[in-house]
Amino acid sequence: MQLNAGLPGSERLRPPDDGHRRRPMYKDILVHIPTERPMRPVIDGSISLAAQFNAHLDAVAVGYVATSAAYVMEGGAAVAAVFELERERAAERAEAALSVFEIEAANAGISYACRPLGAIPVDAAGSLGEMARLHDLSVVLQPDPAQGSFDNDVPGEILFQSGGPVLFLPYTFHGAFKADRVGICWDGSRVAARAVHDAAPFLARADEIVIITINESNAVSDEASANSLARHLGRRGLSTRTVALSATRADIQPTILSLAADEGLDLLVMGGYGHSRLQERVLGGVTRAMLEAMTVPTLMSH
Repeated sequence: MQLNAGLPGSERLRPPDDGHRRRPMYKDILVHIPTERPMRPVIDGSISLAAQFNAHLDAVAVGYVATSAAYVMEGGAAVAAVFELERERAAERAEAALSVFEIEAANAGISYACRPLGAIPVDAAGSLGEMARLHDLSVVLQPDPAQGSFDNDVPGEILFQSGGPVLFLPYTFHGAFKADRVGICWDGSRVAARAVHDAAPFLARADEIVIITINESNAVSDEASANSLARHLGRRGLSTRTVALSATRADIQPTILSLAADEGLDLLVMGGYGHSRLQERVLGGVTRAMLEAMTVPTLMSH
């Protein structure tokens, strides 16, 4: 006689087999080191993260060639030589940024590699997206609209192009990265589910997991509810609690950050919304607001 054969309300949970259950891991991490913005947050955060997971860390920095320089390449060999000289100087700026990273990475004793690039922004974006696709996690610095630099566009490009999780570190971040207390921003969507799956290594190590819902009763089915997510994570041996909130659309992002501060969260996990409009990357409203005003490291998946 077969018991508990998947019938609703009759499932029986077995305790996790800690002797045989292997924790999910990030073993290959990419970090973008800015050349025109402060680099210390991503250097400190990515190196400490790689040390925690015993992971290899690839660091890439881009020295940007002015787009106008690329357009004159058709002007003949002499002009092309000038462009190549500018590209070499851009690569040198990237190498200078990576030299700071390399000192810290060597002192930490982690496995790492450095790759400097000198390129026009559009080519750099394509190269970074391709690199990120082969890594378990990408680490980037929160964009700063107050500074006019392509370093501000790189994080969004990696989010759109990588096909994997991107950890955004606030530009106010300092010290070692930790994720003892994790908040999951849950709305039952595909991108939120993708972010939860991509965050599995962090969730497996967290001391506390808080599932955050906003206006859930208005938009989320029972099958994709916070309670269902809690049951799913429970089968992994993860204990969670849920905080249900209400907010207008304009107040969703500040409501999340307020709760993160009240709960002392180290990391937020959320879907990264957006689309391409005539080749222009357009972030969703809540995603854009979070990137502009984040106060806690945030893992996003698109």
